Amino acid sequence: MRLKVAGLILAAVSMTAAAVPTAAKYGPQGKDIVDTAVAAGQFTTLAKALEAAGLVETLKGAGPFTVFAPTDEAFAKLPAGTVDALLKDKAKLKKVLLYHVVAGNVKAADVVKLKSAKTVEGSSVKIMAMGGNVMVDNANVVKADIAASNGTIHVIDTVIMPKK
Repeated sequence: MRLKVAGLILAAVSMTAAAVPTAAKYGPQGKDIVDTAVAAGQFTTLAKALEAAGLVETLKGAGPFTVFAPTDEAFAKLPAGTVDALLKDKAKLKKVLLYHVVAGNVKAADVVKLKSAKTVEGSSVKIMAMGGNVMVDNANVVKADIAASNGTIHVIDTVIMPKK
């Protein structure tokens, strides 16, 4: 079950920004972050990675969490072999995934006022808002404020990597 959930989240992550569904397609508001992402059907690679890293239960927890969720298409943009290598290195995979998570429920209205945000991984992501667009490191936020019972999902078009 967990592998299936993880696979669904990861597939959802690979989709293009143009194919990101409207909020209505993300499912009922009562679902947690993981179930909301799985219901979207665009984050199968992310789901698979969360499962491999042992983070599914964490992100189903009370939170609140803010997740910058890369689509399947975002994962597909990584150099060949990167996803497979990460899936085999649990510690590195966990570090990368936790770099996409901020403690607390940070809505788009709050994000645009920030210059950076500390991630659960321990380092900070750079945030830049310009002309109605928001970037987190080198990723564009393509869909914001997807509500979940334990936080918020912001869909991004690129997998962001923690600094070394």
